[in-house]
Amino acid sequence: MKTKVLSVAALALGLTAGCAFAQSSTVTGAAGGAVTGAVVGGPVGAAVGGVAGAVVGTAIDPPPQKVVTYVREQPLPEEETVVRERVVVGRPLPETIVVRTVPQNPKYAYAIVNHERVIVEPSSRKVIKILN
Repeated sequence: MKTKVLSVAALALGLTAGCAFAQSSTVTGAAGGAVTGAVVGGPVGAAVGGVAGAVVGTAIDPPPQKVVTYVREQPLPEEETVVRERVVVGRPLPETIVVRTVPQNPKYAYAIVNHERVIVEPSSRKVIKILN
């Protein structure tokens, strides 16, 4: 019973650690998840946390600095889009939000949502980075 509880706790903390490292690479996500899992659940927790962290790290790689600079330099639209949902890295934007492709790098797109500039992956609309 204790093993199950520790495994679930390690998985939960591993996913939390993975989200904290979401704007890093797969290696960083795996390492962070493994360390957090090991602290909570020992070797089993390290394995579970490492896998969870790697999945999150793989899913979201940070955009290049040129893309970030381009998005920051774009003028704000006259009418900004405001949605009730919280914009979160790793989740897709609602279909009602207009997404514009970055011309120099069509692998990325951006939108202005709830007064924040957001960089997304165009086909899935998944949020990659929120610019403050």
